[in-house]
Amino acid sequence: MRRSCSGRRRVSSGREVGEAGEGTGRNQSQPAGFCQFLRAPDARSCLLETVPLPTPEEAERIILAHVTPLPSEDCALGAAGGRVLRAELRADRDMPPFDRVTMDGFALRSRALAAGVRRFRVEGVQAAGMRAHPMPAAEDACIEVMTGAVLPGEADCVVPVEETLREGAWMVVSGAVPSVGNAIHRRGSDHKAGTVIVPTGTRMSGREVAVAAACGYATLNVAQLPRVAVVSTGDELVEVESAVAPHQIRRSNDHALRAALVSAGCVRVERFHLRDVRHEIEHMLWHIIAEFDVVVITGGVSKGKFDFLPAELERQGVRKLFHGVAQRPGKPMWFGLSSRGTPIFALPGNPVSAYTCLHRFVLPALAAMSGLVRRPLRRYRLGREVTFKPALTWLLPVRWENAADGTVVVMPDPSNTSGDFAGLVGTDGFVALAGPGQWPAGTAVEFWPWV
Repeated sequence: MRRSCSGRRRVSSGREVGEAGEGTGRNQSQPAGFCQFLRAPDARSCLLETVPLPTPEEAERIILAHVTPLPSEDCALGAAGGRVLRAELRADRDMPPFDRVTMDGFALRSRALAAGVRRFRVEGVQAAGMRAHPMPAAEDACIEVMTGAVLPGEADCVVPVEETLREGAWMVVSGAVPSVGNAIHRRGSDHKAGTVIVPTGTRMSGREVAVAAACGYATLNVAQLPRVAVVSTGDELVEVESAVAPHQIRRSNDHALRAALVSAGCVRVERFHLRDVRHEIEHMLWHIIAEFDVVVITGGVSKGKFDFLPAELERQGVRKLFHGVAQRPGKPMWFGLSSRGTPIFALPGNPVSAYTCLHRFVLPALAAMSGLVRRPLRRYRLGREVTFKPALTWLLPVRWENAADGTVVVMPDPSNTSGDFAGLVGTDGFVALAGPGQWPAGTAVEFWPWV
């Protein structure tokens, strides 16, 4: 709270409104916004100006407009899983590179079958990895072939072994007569040489790694992995293995955020803890901002007596881009840039708020920095009606359920409060509902998955 020139108390920027455990303030019926004081140059008067809080979409646009791409580096194929590709992968030759046999059987000329020939002399065996045999000149000749083998020259169909009988050196077609091209995977029918198969901005999964290996890429050009610092704050926090007093709680936010970041492919994550001591915050924060590519802080961003972070970040030259988002949970969220462009996310200390803000803002920012192509969010139908009265966007936890018609719906499963981190167990993600409003069961909504 700040005091106006007349002595009346006002709500200052970034104050949480009506969210359990994240500060108190104006009545919920007031519009989502925050108040700032602008002092006149002569300091003899002051002006109260109401500035609307950004919506989650507006906050995200601000973030994405200010983060910069990570450098690229070469990466060995064996370590490429999970990395974001910075140089496209092209087929170095036709795929498949030859006419490939897709079933064990006998390769022959289809015109012999069309002429009524059913008994063929087996002139050789063609296994996978062998050079192609030429077909003998005789019309009743065939070559036994195995799955994956090169199709012998002049052969244009394969009779599956299940449709044949073997009589010494002869094979008899006993079942269905195949047509031209049966059981043959034609050269270049998947991709021609030079075709782009994996575009830039793709996260490398096992599928893309298989393509890279098949096309001869022993190394790949990928985005560098960012160094991310996860900083928890507060004197009430103790490490997991430490004895915990009645007035203390164990650190969980930094562990949860680190686990989510690692699951999202950001494996270079280190955890830190800052006590509510101004000189410690000043010293450690300076080193953290200087050494890491991205800084994620939890707690200390509201307007409490010991919430030193916003002022200290500003003192260290961090430019605030917004403080507060018109959403629940996570309304006090803060975002800024250091003097060298390091993105700094200061998330609320309540666990549900911190975890939700990480997924809504931090992970999309990291994806953009790596060059990952963003895919549209999936939409699901609500499993039951939802009503939300505040003029905020509700980031509502949901779980998947199978509806009676066999489709998947998202069932609202809100946590008890923004401190109820255990309430997120069993949920699959959240949906964003821009309040105030009422959403009947069956309404299609965008779904944000937990990683």
